[in-house]
Amino acid sequence: MSAKTSADVLIGGKVYTLSGYESEAYLQKVATYINNKMSEFDEMEQFRRLPMDMKSTLLELNIADDYFKAKDQAEQLEQDIEVKDKEIYDLKHELISAQIKLESNEKSIAELEKENKELLLNKAKLEASLEDALLGKVKGQAESTEHTHKNSKDKSSEKSTQTKSLNEEKNK
Repeated sequence: MSAKTSADVLIGGKVYTLSGYESEAYLQKVATYINNKMSEFDEMEQFRRLPMDMKSTLLELNIADDYFKAKDQAEQLEQDIEVKDKEIYDLKHELISAQIKLESNEKSIAELEKENKELLLNKAKLEASLEDALLGKVKGQAESTEHTHKNSKDKSSEKSTQTKSLNEEKNK
């Protein structure tokens, strides 16, 4: 707890000694506030004509009014802070949820990319295998055609030889 302080202040042209646990600067600030309020009222012609006890009462009422307005404003600001704190909490929660979702999506993307690479590799293997199979068929057909062509030449040549032999026998 702070030590008790005292300060001499000037209020309404009179010196008063104020004491409390606040700083001397704060006590001077309070005195300045009271002096400013008194000056505000002294500028009004009707206020100057009032008896001193009525002036004091009006000044006290005005200070109480300032106090309650400031208190209401502080309460409103506290409510605003609570609302903002709740909004911040909700936004943090949304941010965390979005980060978790992002991480999950990144994992899914990585898995899908891996699966895509595997599928592309399998596709390439299947295409190569198909190409080899098709080339093998074409090669096999070419060999088969060549073999068939050779067989028909042989048969044709054989027939020609047989025909020559028959012709020679006839001629004899």
